[in-house]
Amino acid sequence: MRRLFKIIDWYIIQKYLGTFLFTMVVFSVIIVIFDISEKLDNFLEYHAPLSKIIFQYYAGVLPFFLNMLSPLINFIAVIFFTAKMADQTEIVPILSGGVSFNRFLFPYFVSAFIIFLVTLVFNLFIIPKTNKLKIDFENVYVTPKTDNSKMYTHMQLDKNTYVYIENFDNLHKVGYRFSIEKFNGDTLKEKLIAESVTWDSVKHVWTMQNYSIRKIDGLNEKMISGVTKDTVLDMQPSNFELYDNVYSAMSMKVLDENIRKERIRGTGNMVNLELEKYKRYVYPLSSFVLTLMGVSLSSRKVRGGIGLPLGIGIFLSFAYILFIQFSTMFALKGGLSPLIAVFIPNVIFGALGAYLLIKAPK
Repeated sequence: MRRLFKIIDWYIIQKYLGTFLFTMVVFSVIIVIFDISEKLDNFLEYHAPLSKIIFQYYAGVLPFFLNMLSPLINFIAVIFFTAKMADQTEIVPILSGGVSFNRFLFPYFVSAFIIFLVTLVFNLFIIPKTNKLKIDFENVYVTPKTDNSKMYTHMQLDKNTYVYIENFDNLHKVGYRFSIEKFNGDTLKEKLIAESVTWDSVKHVWTMQNYSIRKIDGLNEKMISGVTKDTVLDMQPSNFELYDNVYSAMSMKVLDENIRKERIRGTGNMVNLELEKYKRYVYPLSSFVLTLMGVSLSSRKVRGGIGLPLGIGIFLSFAYILFIQFSTMFALKGGLSPLIAVFIPNVIFGALGAYLLIKAPK
């Protein structure tokens, strides 16, 4: 360990991580101040309890925004302390002493790897839970919806079974004008029509009211009618909710299960689900990309101190976040593959980082 890490390595790692944590604290204070000023009227209008504001809403808001702004925070941290080292003529003696620029990058990438691991763990296990806290609070005390039900929902439950509900009341868990069609290949074998279907949360079954079943066997048909009938179906009332950002609150297990079911059902949510999954794995890679860019950009001593590198760094950070939003919209609206969409910002800015590395002083 001593042979691998020199004193200068520990110095840079401590500077990097210390500046990163300090910048996160500063951004946390800014986020809370601006968010309170924006949401205060909603809190008062919907009588949000102070305990829920602190321990539910902001316990969800801070991780959400810090995770979204982590590329900006990371880049600013690298630019700030590296430009300060260059301004104080600390980098020139290191490189003049026989240390190559690639070796100089080693402690930076060790720090970036630590941030990558922490971000990945948060993305996969912690952020979905805190997002659920945030979304549950917003749906009640910030932007409550009087009607959050889907209309005219078509859903495929398995290879041969199709469901249609014209209107679903999420308040009472009742769907109206309900039908199930069962096929054998392209041949309709059975069709059930019910006036309404109600979710029984105790038995975990769906209860149909005023139903009729038409069974088809070649030229022979059979009709069965009844008042009520319980049945088990692979769907939940949550499948008919219209709340925003619901995917970001799903655990990885639930997200994978929804992707598996969506491949069968085809309700039009596959892109959203895959984007959410791939983002959790790919976006933590920004710690390496932005570290490479930040060091290459700010390791040269420039006239005017750290102001210019810091300004360029902030501009590039916002450009990176903007590219993320653009690629996401192309996936949602333009038919771009979600996997390609999440890699585009890292590929473009990784290439820019490689160019800046070539141009950096050696």
